Amino acid sequence: MLSRKSALLLHRLLWLLFAVQALVSVAVDPPYPYWAGWLPALAGAALGIGLVVTGRRRIAAGPRATVEVGPPVAGRWSAMNSPADRTPSHGTHQYGQTYAIDIVAEDEERPRPAFAPLWPLVRRNHHFPAFGAPLLAVADATVVHAEDGQRDHLSRNSLPAVLYLMLIEAAVRVLAGARRVTGNHLVLDLGDGTYAMYAHLRRGSLAVRAGDRVVAGQELARCGNSGNSTEPHVHFQLMDGPDLETARGVPFTWRGIGVPANGETFTAPGHAAAPAGEAPGYAAA
Repeated sequence: MLSRKSALLLHRLLWLLFAVQALVSVAVDPPYPYWAGWLPALAGAALGIGLVVTGRRRIAAGPRATVEVGPPVAGRWSAMNSPADRTPSHGTHQYGQTYAIDIVAEDEERPRPAFAPLWPLVRRNHHFPAFGAPLLAVADATVVHAEDGQRDHLSRNSLPAVLYLMLIEAAVRVLAGARRVTGNHLVLDLGDGTYAMYAHLRRGSLAVRAGDRVVAGQELARCGNSGNSTEPHVHFQLMDGPDLETARGVPFTWRGIGVPANGETFTAPGHAAAPAGEAPGYAAA
């Protein structure tokens, strides 16, 4: 039987094969019947359904207690795609996202640009107050993965840009694998089988590297707009392993804040370093 990681790789390869042969067939008649060209897509769709079903069963079979950690940011922020409103919060259990949350910075003096129906198509990242905001360690931890070499692209917060993201860019990123979806990202080992992942980091902003020990409240990197992102924001999640392809999501609560709902604005005061060796707390599920 295929492992989940092998099945995910096969799933991407089937869709990649379908896309390649579809593009080639525009210029060259393939040496096989028309219907045969759809076989990789049908197999990929069937495998995808199987992965969704098994992913739901994995979540249901081994629910985890809610883990309490500090907030990953300081200052005034608003929540989007929150697990307080639904799970999976991003519409999928893939990449350990079951309980993931997105947050955007709020600044009364420099408000973030509103969604544009048509114009401007894109905006530069410095127009968004989240861009460059410090990201903080949510607990004492060990860095197990850190990368920040991918570029920060322009925003996708107009209707044409969002359609481009959903119909073209996101599909290409999924085919390329988890790291192209998350963009620059960081994974911390919090202990007790719990890992924290921060996604869409700013290129070149890492203050730590794999193997480093960090303390709660320590600056790790800066918020960016890399990967599958509409605008500069923080994507945060807890999961039960360091590998995004196989990890399951773990529910979290932020100390002193809880889990903000969609559209809820909150203020994170930051948090002092915990005593050395202290593990993150666990709250009732």
